[in-house]
Amino acid sequence: MARMRNTGRRLPVKLAWGAARLAPIAALIIAWEIFARGGAVTPFMLPAFSAVAERIFDDALGGELFINIAVTLYRALMGFGIAAVGGVVLGAAMARNPLARWFFDPIISVGFPMPKIAFLPVIILWLGLYDVSKVTMVVLDAIFPVVTATIVGIAGVEKELLWSARNMGAKSREILWQILLPAALPQVLTGLQVALPIALIVVVVTEMQMGGYGLGGAMMQASRFANSRGVFAGIVEIAVIGYALVAAMAWLRRWLLRWHQEAQAGAGM
Repeated sequence: MARMRNTGRRLPVKLAWGAARLAPIAALIIAWEIFARGGAVTPFMLPAFSAVAERIFDDALGGELFINIAVTLYRALMGFGIAAVGGVVLGAAMARNPLARWFFDPIISVGFPMPKIAFLPVIILWLGLYDVSKVTMVVLDAIFPVVTATIVGIAGVEKELLWSARNMGAKSREILWQILLPAALPQVLTGLQVALPIALIVVVVTEMQMGGYGLGGAMMQASRFANSRGVFAGIVEIAVIGYALVAAMAWLRRWLLRWHQEAQAGAGM
């Protein structure tokens, strides 16, 4: 009964906190609407939010919106998934194998700060104007934060845990799967939280450059026809999808780390 009472008390608090978090966004939308209708700028430069929402609604009724969202999410999540698996494997190999660390560390150090979008013309020459090019660009960008986060997470595991495991006869594979990766999971998830928005950003940019279906391609097509409502509709759609992905990743982190001290600290608050 006491637990049910606590749950009942927490629900209004959570709803109030959620409303408070959305208040700045609502204020921004209201300010956008007022400023756009105030006459300081033309509707071409900044259409009113209501006009942009109407354009989004029309695209949704026609089905084009859902097609573009599905295509963009497929490319972004496919590239993110490959980068997640490849980044964890490469990061674990670099953290555990001196030869792998010697070979890949200079590549990671040089490639991480480099704007990978510069490779887009090369990727197009090699792979053509296909989905594989867009997914490859996502992987190329999103894998770096996953690799570095995995290395840092494994390097931060307490040595006493490894010594105890070895003294108990644990093999290298058991140490990796049962000690290193679980202990490094918070850092790995941090890298994934960084990589997911990067995946969405990169796929939208590549769609803008390469055209075709997708939110980025739809925005560029609207821009070519001087359709400012279509351009701003794409901005709103990308913002909403980005927020949803980040929120989903944060929920997944809390669920996976429900055993971890950071989750217990959050529950205590």
